[in-house]
Amino acid sequence: MYFRQIEDPYLAQYAYLIGCQRTGEAIVIDPERDVDRYRELARAAGLTLTAAAETHIHADFLSGCRELAERHGLRIFLSDEGGEEWRYRWPDSAGYDVQLLRDGDTFLVGMIEIRAIHTPGHTPEHLSYLVTDTGGGAEEPIGLASGDFVFVGDLGRPDLLESAAGEEGAMRPAAQKLYQSVQEFAGFPDFLQVWPGHGAGSACGKALGAVPVSTVGYELRHNSSIAAAREGRQFFVSSILQGQPEPPLYFARMKTENREGPALLEALPRPRRTTPEKISELSALSAAVVVDTRENRNEFMSGHFPGSIYAPLNSSFATVTGSLLDPSSPLILIIDEDKLDDAVRVLVRIGLDLVEGYATPSALETWLKESGAASIPTLQFPEALELSNGPDWMILDVRGISEYQDGHIEGAFNIAHTRLKARLGEIKRQKKLIVHCLSGARAAVASSFLAREGFDVRYVDDNIGRLKGQLRKTELTAG
Repeated sequence: MYFRQIEDPYLAQYAYLIGCQRTGEAIVIDPERDVDRYRELARAAGLTLTAAAETHIHADFLSGCRELAERHGLRIFLSDEGGEEWRYRWPDSAGYDVQLLRDGDTFLVGMIEIRAIHTPGHTPEHLSYLVTDTGGGAEEPIGLASGDFVFVGDLGRPDLLESAAGEEGAMRPAAQKLYQSVQEFAGFPDFLQVWPGHGAGSACGKALGAVPVSTVGYELRHNSSIAAAREGRQFFVSSILQGQPEPPLYFARMKTENREGPALLEALPRPRRTTPEKISELSALSAAVVVDTRENRNEFMSGHFPGSIYAPLNSSFATVTGSLLDPSSPLILIIDEDKLDDAVRVLVRIGLDLVEGYATPSALETWLKESGAASIPTLQFPEALELSNGPDWMILDVRGISEYQDGHIEGAFNIAHTRLKARLGEIKRQKKLIVHCLSGARAAVASSFLAREGFDVRYVDDNIGRLKGQLRKTELTAG
């Protein structure tokens, strides 16, 4: 048996390539939309990718299963659990080779047996997959591809159908189903490996570990969310729902597109190299948005192309671009050429396909010295607090709601930076904004977006820890 975990560090996502070395057949579980890399990895291992499977309808990236079915003729395995509302729609047309699975169904990839286990809670239709190497003589499974059910150190959040997809009243019943799934998980053998769908940095749970794999026995002993289940159903439901961060705004779109069928990609976008001098032309013609990926936020604040969105190419890139940009908007990147492929791949994984051009940071810096660059004034907390006493100012705290509740500047208004686009109408346009977060990273993103939207912004590049003892705790309902 061949096994490889394939990590996407930008989305903290894991896909799994599993193959039978006797027959040369392989399956990929939970592929992202840029599927060429899975086929290349299989080929390099002497395998042919013949099938793909999905644990559930994803909220944080676009699935590659439809792409693999349409472009490459793979057989696709999907859940038939969870009811009509969240049933996959895209296999209904075009004659795809799709097998819908229910709890206990099995199928073979070569001599690898894969058994579907219905593990609802994160989503109603969620499946996990038990993998047994029958070709190697095994009679018991080696591992569980647990998707967004069990992570290392955490469980998949059960609130997304309500908090992201708007299905009112869904989160408590989902948490109760998750509780029952945990009881079944506890019955698996301790030696069984756990292959999660995400690692640290994903918004699909509260406290995911950075260790890539685990075992059932280890999680039963050390997973704090599973420990909460031992305190009873009511305690577990309250515990698992408490403190969940606001989901990024694009999650609702991902859920719908993955259910209906992601648009077919064929090939990755090939943005043309351009110059800052030509960006104005392109922006005027196509309403393109400039996405500045430079790492140093102070450089951005000091000078950037007017109307740019600041989105450094790091683990927050998908969250920021997905939450603040529209799929219909053409994009122009400020980026080094050696990072361009990574950025394009992350963008298409969240359905931002219109990547039309790019300019390098060095070209931008030359242009900034000669042209009318935009800038955003930068403050530290002492200056910000002094200014905020005036009637014309508003402090905007762009941390998550649980952080805000734990301690905030008196009078500050809270909107998580990933929800700004949906809540712009709550911000008073006649006010000058003082924008802060914990350390300045999220506030930099938010400041760029608000400035593009026409607000008069001051950016706080400072750590809120300086205000220890001056912050006010409160209890609010997340907006």
